[in-house]
Amino acid sequence: MTMNEAKVTNVTLVADIGLLLYPGCQLAAIYGLTDLFRIAGEWTGEVARAVRVSHWQADDEGVTCVWDSHPGSPHQLTHVIAPPSIIMPERMAPAPAAAAWMRDQHSKGATLCSVCAGAFVLAETGLIDGRSATTHWAFARQLAERFPKIRLADEHMVVDDGDIITAGGILAWADLGLTLVDRLLGPATMLATARFLLIEPPRQSQRPFAQFVPRFDHGDDAVRASQHYIHAHASTMQGVAELADRAGMTGRTFLRRFRAATGLTPVEYLQQVRIAKAREALERSLTPVETIAWDVGYSDAAAFRKLFQKLTGLRPAAYRQQFGIAG
Repeated sequence: MTMNEAKVTNVTLVADIGLLLYPGCQLAAIYGLTDLFRIAGEWTGEVARAVRVSHWQADDEGVTCVWDSHPGSPHQLTHVIAPPSIIMPERMAPAPAAAAWMRDQHSKGATLCSVCAGAFVLAETGLIDGRSATTHWAFARQLAERFPKIRLADEHMVVDDGDIITAGGILAWADLGLTLVDRLLGPATMLATARFLLIEPPRQSQRPFAQFVPRFDHGDDAVRASQHYIHAHASTMQGVAELADRAGMTGRTFLRRFRAATGLTPVEYLQQVRIAKAREALERSLTPVETIAWDVGYSDAAAFRKLFQKLTGLRPAAYRQQFGIAG
């Protein structure tokens, strides 16, 4: 009997979703997803269709089911979700038992999912090596360094790669949940659930939320001095050619060392610094966009708008509307 045919107390279960409880996981995501799937089942518009949800506790000895929305029949998990962690990734303990259990569930046909730092738990399985995945934008560098075979797509809020689905921010469990509702119960039920919960349908991008966090701990003193110079003079710099001269290097050598240290070219770094300053101005003031463009170093407002949208996913006016606090 397949999951689509399985019935418990006259309810047709369209999916059997297991939520993984690991040390330090975000309980709000566990209970929020549990409620979201229950509400979605009630909004299907069809009688007696539901999503079975269960909670699975991971410890050193293994993984055990500790709660079940539809107890009384064996599990055939169709989806396993590793929720966010409220512990920063560098302090998250390895979870070999959870990873082994997830690998086993995947081998039996389950789709594996993660939210935010839950990607680190998922990555321990080795099953997302060579696959596209996302995580919280602030943890992307750490994930890439620890698991370099992952094809990181941290600009996306949700990456649906078939049998692997990952979501970005710490509250992106709602985006993941709605993505699964769309897949399992259809777009009409997904939209009805989103409206009832007063949340948006699954968001496409993390870029409007991401902040530029420069790296200064790379150990290259000459590059670090150039970074400091860019931050101090970003609005008045005419280009980046002067940086190589200031560092006493050829242009090619400077470019190679700067990119190795920061992960960006000097031009990309300057753009990020300028757009970060523009974002702050849009959030905290009512200054016209053209003036902000000039203030951060762009004489062409049209070029500024194009670059701003490229880096943030939003036009400046839309960004101000969403994030502005100046009244």
